[in-house]
Amino acid sequence: MAQLWEWVASFVLAMVAVSTAVAPQRGRTSKAPELDPQIVAAVKDVSPARVKATIEKLVSFRNRSTLSAADAASIAKGRGIGAARQWIRSQFERYSQDCDGCLKVEMQSFTVSPPARRIPRATEIVNVIATLGGTDPANAGRIYVVSGHYDSRNSDNDNVTDPAPGANDDASGTAVSLECARVLSKHQFPATIVFIAFAGEEQGLYGSAHYAEAAKAAKLDIEAVLNNDIVGGNRTPGDCGVPARGCKMQQPQWVRVFSEGIPAAATPDEIRLIRATGMEDESPSRQLARYIREIAPQYVSGFEPKLVARPDRYLRGGYHMSFNDQGFAAVRFTEYREDYNHQHQTPRTENGVEYGDLAKFVDFAYVAHVARLNAATLAALASAPALPANVRLATRSLENDSTLTWSASPGGLATKYEVLWRPTTDFDWPPQNVEGVGNVTQATLKRSKDNVVFAVRAVDAKGHRSLAVVPLPER
Repeated sequence: MAQLWEWVASFVLAMVAVSTAVAPQRGRTSKAPELDPQIVAAVKDVSPARVKATIEKLVSFRNRSTLSAADAASIAKGRGIGAARQWIRSQFERYSQDCDGCLKVEMQSFTVSPPARRIPRATEIVNVIATLGGTDPANAGRIYVVSGHYDSRNSDNDNVTDPAPGANDDASGTAVSLECARVLSKHQFPATIVFIAFAGEEQGLYGSAHYAEAAKAAKLDIEAVLNNDIVGGNRTPGDCGVPARGCKMQQPQWVRVFSEGIPAAATPDEIRLIRATGMEDESPSRQLARYIREIAPQYVSGFEPKLVARPDRYLRGGYHMSFNDQGFAAVRFTEYREDYNHQHQTPRTENGVEYGDLAKFVDFAYVAHVARLNAATLAALASAPALPANVRLATRSLENDSTLTWSASPGGLATKYEVLWRPTTDFDWPPQNVEGVGNVTQATLKRSKDNVVFAVRAVDAKGHRSLAVVPLPER
C-alpha cells in the first residue's frame, strides 16, 4: 500500500518562496510560477505542419491493421503495418541522428497466437520505442512515457485489403508521440522519457499489455504514462459553429483527460483503506491528471484539459488501462467530441453520409496543441525531483493540528519541500493552499486532518516541483 500511495501525485498551481532551514519557516504565496526556458522552447518547437505530414504519411500505408501485411514485398510497396512500423522507426532514428545518438531506438516484438481475441492466426506484434535517457545517474531510473498506437482498422477486423486510414484513430496519437520525441530530444532532462508507438490496440490492447507487464516484471520505475488516442479534433464539414474548425459541438480549445479512481491494481486491503480514508479521488492517475491541468495554463495558453473522473468512455478502452492494471499511473487524452462515422469504418458514402477515418477530418492545429501539452508535461516531470518517500499523516490522537512526516526525496535534486492542502469538499488543490516548510522531513500545520486532504512535494533549486504525495495515515 505504501508503494501505491507514494505514487499518488498532483502538480499544483502555487509556487512558493521558502527557507531551507532545518526548522520549518513557513510562508504562502500565489504568485505566478517562473517558466522553464527549456520547456518553453520545446513547446514552441511543436509544428502543426510536422503533425500533418506524419498523419498523412501513416494514412498512405492504406491499411495498418495488426493483421495486415508485414512481408518484404509489402514493405517495399509502402503497404501494411510492416511498412508503417519501419517508417516510424526511421523517424525516431532520424531524430536521434539530429541529437548525436541521444535516442535509443528499438523494436519490441512478440507473437500472439489463437485462441486470442480478434487474432485469427499467429501474428507478430511490434512496438516501436525510442528512449531519451536521463542525464543524472541518480534520477535516470525514473521513467515517463508518452504513447499512441499506430495500428488501424476498418468496419471488419479481419479486412486487411480495403483502406483503413486510421487518421484520427490513431495516427493522431502516434503523431503526438513522434512530435514529442522530435522536440524533446533536443534537450536534456535528469529523468528518462520514453516515446512509444504501440501495435495490437484494435484487437485488444496487446502491445501495451505486453510492454506494461514486462515493465512491471523488470521493476521499472514508471511514474507516469500519457496515452494519446483519438486526439485529431474531428473536423466535420457541414455541421459547424466555426466552419474552419469543425462540428459545432466540438470544442477545439478542450481535450479530455480520463483517469481511474480506485486503482485497478489495488488489493482488497488497499481498497478498504482507500474507502476508510475517503481517498477515492486520490489515485495516482487522477493526481497525474491534475498535474496536467496545472501545466496547461503555464505553457499552452488557450488550450484546456478537461478532467474526466472515469477510466475511459462508455463501451471503450485504451492502452493506458494496460498500465493501470500493472499499478502505474496512466491517463488518456481524447478529443472532446468524437464522430463515430469516422472511427472503425471502411471509407464509403451511404445516404449522403461520408464514413471513414480520413485525414481531411483531422484538425492538425488541434493535434499540435495536444502535442504541446504532452511535451510540457513530460519535460516538467523529467526536470523535477523524485517524489518524497514514506509520506505519513499522524493519526495517533484526537487533535486539530496535523503532523506530516516523510523521507527525503531520493536522487539529491530536492532542496526544500512544500505541504499542500485542499478542503475535503473540493476536487482541485487551491493555488493559495501551499506552505513552504524548508529542507525538513516533518511539519505540523494548524489545520484539522478531518477537514482537508494533505500532500507533500519536493522542490529543487530551480523551482521544479515533484509530483505531490498524499500521506498514508499512521497510528
